Amino acid sequence: MTDPERDEPVERRPIEPPESVEPVSAEPVDPDEPRRYPSTIGGAFYLLVLGVVAAAMVVVALDEWRTGIRLMGGALVFAALVRLVLRRRDAGMLAVRHKVLDAVVLAVLGGALIFLATSIPDQPGF
Repeated sequence: MTDPERDEPVERRPIEPPESVEPVSAEPVDPDEPRRYPSTIGGAFYLLVLGVVAAAMVVVALDEWRTGIRLMGGALVFAALVRLVLRRRDAGMLAVRHKVLDAVVLAVLGGALIFLATSIPDQPGF
């Protein structure tokens, strides 16, 4: 790489943090209180939704695909409601972007799954 004003090569060195600044964790650490997993109520709801979706996949694998897809859709609609109720710092893994956008995306996907599972007609011979 060259300096455009002087037409001389520019030496590239890695940028190192100043030694006077101590590294600090963004997460508060209290040595007397162990960390909880999940650390937010939203994380607990996220695990609940994930568990319902996993159970729904088992139901789908057992040839009850409509029921399984409805369960998945219901879990996503539930996640949308939880996302609307919880604050961002409490939402855990349910918080991806803005609260309303997260809730709308989850509700639309869940509603679409429920609608499709209900509206697709039975196929003859299956």
